[in-house]
Amino acid sequence: MRIIQEEVKEKEFKTMKNAYPVILSEDKNGFLVTIPDFNINTQGSDIVDAIHMARDAIGLMGIDFEDDGKTIPDPGTMNQKKEFGTDIITLVDVDFVEYRKKADNRSVKKNCTIPYWLSVKADKENINYSRVLQDALIKLLE
Repeated sequence: MRIIQEEVKEKEFKTMKNAYPVILSEDKNGFLVTIPDFNINTQGSDIVDAIHMARDAIGLMGIDFEDDGKTIPDPGTMNQKKEFGTDIITLVDVDFVEYRKKADNRSVKKNCTIPYWLSVKADKENINYSRVLQDALIKLLE
């Protein structure tokens, strides 16, 4: 059985970058971001944060589409309709391969239960529980 990191590297695509149109609408809390191609919204405290949040939302949706066996939508056109005269229509670029790597390699917290005597002995030896568990899981899954 291969570990997940190897499976991600062997995906049929090497790069999958796109730029999606988004609509930024200023409100009292910052900016509302509409992402028409994915039919989702997000928000940011300022323009920089709003674009960052849009990129994150698009990347997350891309992973969800992939995991569900769906095709990631192609970017729409910049001919989006402004709801308000102050709206900003711009493009947000996303590299789905890079986003997948970051998402799959993030750390997650897991609890595990061990006998007290083992805990005492491991603590005396300054054992890194996370490292031991990671090494054991990798060896088990190879």
